[in-house]
Amino acid sequence: MMKQKLALLLTALLLLTGCSSGGSGDTADGQDDGELETIDVVLDWYPNAVHAFLYEAEEKGYFAEEGLQVNILFPSNASDPLTMTAAGRADIGFYYQEDTIIAKANEDVPVKVLGAVVQQPISIVCALAEKNIKTPEDLIGKTIGYSGTRFGEVAVGQMLETVGATLDDVELIDVGFDLMSAMTTGNVDATFGCFINHEVPALEEEGFAVDYMEVMDYGVPNYYALMLVTGEDQLEANRDKYTRFLRACQKGFADMQADPEEALGLLLANQDEENFPLTESVERRSFDVLLPIMETADAPFLSQDVSVWQENIDWLQKVGMIDAAFDPAEVMVDLLAE
Repeated sequence: MMKQKLALLLTALLLLTGCSSGGSGDTADGQDDGELETIDVVLDWYPNAVHAFLYEAEEKGYFAEEGLQVNILFPSNASDPLTMTAAGRADIGFYYQEDTIIAKANEDVPVKVLGAVVQQPISIVCALAEKNIKTPEDLIGKTIGYSGTRFGEVAVGQMLETVGATLDDVELIDVGFDLMSAMTTGNVDATFGCFINHEVPALEEEGFAVDYMEVMDYGVPNYYALMLVTGEDQLEANRDKYTRFLRACQKGFADMQADPEEALGLLLANQDEENFPLTESVERRSFDVLLPIMETADAPFLSQDVSVWQENIDWLQKVGMIDAAFDPAEVMVDLLAE
């Protein structure tokens, strides 16, 4: 069923695009602005702290210096960043490593990964402190809200396995995207899928004390929470354009690191106030969480490690989410080293 859905999405996107535009661009029509070459970027969601380097690069003229006019688009569907780039309807998308592996392994989606934006998971198991849920063992006999994804089930199952338990020992409840309210109203004891950089500070901003567990501590391999992806054909048609985009992004991220308050101001100026208004204090804390994991001592911004890819491919095959493994070299691209 998933294969059929994604195949239909890819076919439809050959004819139309489902994204709305925002930020620095107005449309994704491929028209040049003077001598600048257009590049359309599909976010994973509305603008938030993780995207601040784009707005730095735009404001400081780094994209223009590389001969680029960047249009920042908001997705209409969660899969837009992958399906639109694979179908050639956008140039770059922000997407997730586990979902990229599944799409490549199970459906042979023609995807290439240009770089890792966040070097480790940000999805957590979260609970209000009053529930006293601090370890996977504390989940036994409890209700856990999640967004109904197969990956959520597998991740929670993996965490429970570390204490000799299984999914039969908990009750999973599909709460859609209402993860925060599911906890604060008492509908569930804990959730999987809240982001450590968003829901945790947002809950605390509302006066709720929380406890959380990071999935890497309990059997789930380290994976890239967010990456830049594109389609095979368009990358091969214009590798230089993508290299120039990445160079500008590196400069934008360096400025984001050097002056987070300036970057926060640019983000707030480019927020989508109608659909996804930002809270300044929450985004400031999000910067504090994200900056150390967008670049680490061992992993420069946008770098990828073949061992991270291999470990996740192997794990997803082990837990039955992909049918067959593939060589990480089929998707990894390091344009900045070429």
